[in-house]
Amino acid sequence: MDKAADIQAILAHRYDQGWDYWTTEDRRLGKGAPFSCLESVEYLLELGMDPQEEILQQVAELIWDSWREPGEFKLYPKGAVFPCQTIPAATLLVRLGHEDDPRMKQTQEHLLSTRYEAGGWWCKKFYFGRGPETEFSNPLPTLNALELFRRTKFIEEAELDDAVEFLLHHWETKAPIGPCHYGIGTLFMQVEYPFRGYDLFYYLYVLSFYEKARQDVRFKEAFEALKEKTKDGQIIVERVVPKLRKLNFCKKDQTSDLATERYQEILDNLAI
Repeated sequence: MDKAADIQAILAHRYDQGWDYWTTEDRRLGKGAPFSCLESVEYLLELGMDPQEEILQQVAELIWDSWREPGEFKLYPKGAVFPCQTIPAATLLVRLGHEDDPRMKQTQEHLLSTRYEAGGWWCKKFYFGRGPETEFSNPLPTLNALELFRRTKFIEEAELDDAVEFLLHHWETKAPIGPCHYGIGTLFMQVEYPFRGYDLFYYLYVLSFYEKARQDVRFKEAFEALKEKTKDGQIIVERVVPKLRKLNFCKKDQTSDLATERYQEILDNLAI
């Protein structure tokens, strides 16, 4: 696998939005998927780029420039701020070495103080209309929050048991829930890499860091479903957005060394 070629391919997109650092002149940090500012840096880190590289730290400064009281990240110059924006921004900053910044502590405190029912997180936006199903927490932001908190160890793991239970229960119901209607169906069961959305692989990866999940029969059932998809212990990428398909580290219908490294982390967490 040619990591250097993939890194150069991602760097080549840095001016796509009309400015620099994969964003627009007015700093729409979430615009331009799958080569948005936040996503592009995540790919570079996944490929092994040093978090202290100048270009990555410049992006970190851009993200901090979007930070607002009481601890949110405003990734677009206009519009409301939602947990689904703040959580990935905070997680990326942690990956870039900014965990000890006082603003990060404030952000985590804010996220914990704004948890929704069942210990998850909820975005007050209703692209698909509003109904009983939209009153549930949003599965993907909740999963992303668990990814953030497992990296920072800001609170005791047990304090997040309700969020873990919420996601394990979703494995049972599988119904589309939350304002963004995240369900567990055909797309969820397809292995997506790099991690970008709510799917089986990312679901298991994050939950494997939580003792409550590891001991639960629902987690074990989901894990067996993923294990059955492997080939000689390697992960086969089943779904990747078309614009990423030319990258070597995530070729569709092929094994991926980097995805397999993430799978190995799951196995390590399970002591397998």
